[in-house]
Amino acid sequence: MNHFSLEKGELYADGVPLERIAQQVGTPTYVYAGATLDRHVRVLHEAFGRERRLICYSVKANSNLSLLERFAKAGAGFDIVSGGELQRVLKAGGSPQKVVFAGVGKTRDEMVAALKAGILMFNVESAEELKALDAVGQELGVRAPFALRVNPDVVAQTHRHISTSKASKFGIDFKEARALYAESKVWRGVKAVGLDFHIGSQLTKLAPVKHALAKVAKLYRELGAAGLHLTHLDVGGGIGIRYENESTPTLQQWAKAVLEPLKGLDATLVLEPGRVIVGNASVLLTRVLYRKKQFIIVDAGMNDLIRPALYEAHHEIVPVRPRRGAKRAVDVVGPVCESADVLGKKRRLPPLEQGDLLAVMSAGAYGMSMSSNYNSRPRAAEVLVDGDGYRVIRERERIEELWRNEV
Repeated sequence: MNHFSLEKGELYADGVPLERIAQQVGTPTYVYAGATLDRHVRVLHEAFGRERRLICYSVKANSNLSLLERFAKAGAGFDIVSGGELQRVLKAGGSPQKVVFAGVGKTRDEMVAALKAGILMFNVESAEELKALDAVGQELGVRAPFALRVNPDVVAQTHRHISTSKASKFGIDFKEARALYAESKVWRGVKAVGLDFHIGSQLTKLAPVKHALAKVAKLYRELGAAGLHLTHLDVGGGIGIRYENESTPTLQQWAKAVLEPLKGLDATLVLEPGRVIVGNASVLLTRVLYRKKQFIIVDAGMNDLIRPALYEAHHEIVPVRPRRGAKRAVDVVGPVCESADVLGKKRRLPPLEQGDLLAVMSAGAYGMSMSSNYNSRPRAAEVLVDGDGYRVIRERERIEELWRNEV
C-alpha cells in the first residue's frame, strides 16, 4: 500500500500535491510518504503477533538519516553492511544493541568500531572472517558475538543479481558451518549467539523461503543438541513488492511461512526488511525536458535511479497532472550519456508537453541509496511528507560539492 493518489486530476503524496513540491524544491526529487512508512512497520509487527522478534531495517535499501531516525523511534533495529552504515544508524539515534552487521568483506577497522559501539552480533560469511573477528575480539579483550550466515542452497526464483544461491559469494555451507561453530567454542575472541541465512531479494514466492527455513531450523536444533547455546535466528528479509503486476505475498503470509517451520524453536527471530518498508513509500519526481520521436527526455537519469539499467527493473511512470488525449507508447529516457539510461520502455502515456511532471513510482528502495554523480550530475533532493506538510530531508547537491574532496 502507498499514500500516493490522484485527487481532482492531480497526483498527491498524502495531503500534499506533488506539483507544489516540484515548484518549491525542483526536480529530480525523491518524495517519501511518512504514512506509508509508518503503516508498513506497524503491519509487520502485527503480522508476527506475540512471537519473540527484532525487526532490523535493512539500511542499504535507503539510508537517509530522517528515515532511520523514524524507524529507531518506532523501536526498530538495523541490518548494516558497512562501517558507514553503522555511523549513520548511531547518528540517527539507533540503538547499537539492535544492530546486526552483515556483509562478506568487513574490515578490521569496521569490526573494531562495531565492537566498541556494542552491536548485537556480526553475521559472519567465511572461516577467515571469523578468525579475523576472533583476533580483533582478543585484542579488545571482549568476545565478539556472532552468527554464521549459512547458505541453504535454495533457488530463490528472483533476478540473478539479487539472488544469493550457492553459486554466489554469500554464506557458508552447512558442513563447514558445523565445524566452525564447534571450533569456535575454545576461541577467546568470539562467542556464537545465533544462526543466519538470506536467500535473495524481491522474493515473490514463499515456497523457497519455507524450504530454506526447514533446513536452517534443523541445523539450529542440531547445534543446540551439540552444546551451543544460541539465542537468535536471523531469517533475513527480501520480500518483494509490486512494481508492475507481480503477485506478491502479504506480510501476514510471509510471517506464516516463516513461523510454520520454526514451531517450537527457542529463538529470538531477527527480521531484516528493507524494500518492503520503503519501496512503495516513495516516488521520483522528474520533469519533461524534450520530446524526440518516441522518446520523452526527462531530467532524472540512471545516476538518480539505476535499477532499470542495472536489473532491467520496471517502475510504473505516471503523469502528475494527466492530460486528456489518446495514449501512445513512448520511451522515457534520461539525460545521461549512455544508451542504458532508460527509465521505462514502451510506456503507454497520455500526451506530454515540455515542462510536464512525471512520477516514477515505487522508488524508495535502492533509488537514492544507489544514486551517483555519473556525468558530474548532482544528486537529487529528498522530501518527507507527513499529512498536509512536508520538509526537505536532503538538500539537492550543489555543483561545487562534486569536487570538494579533489585536488
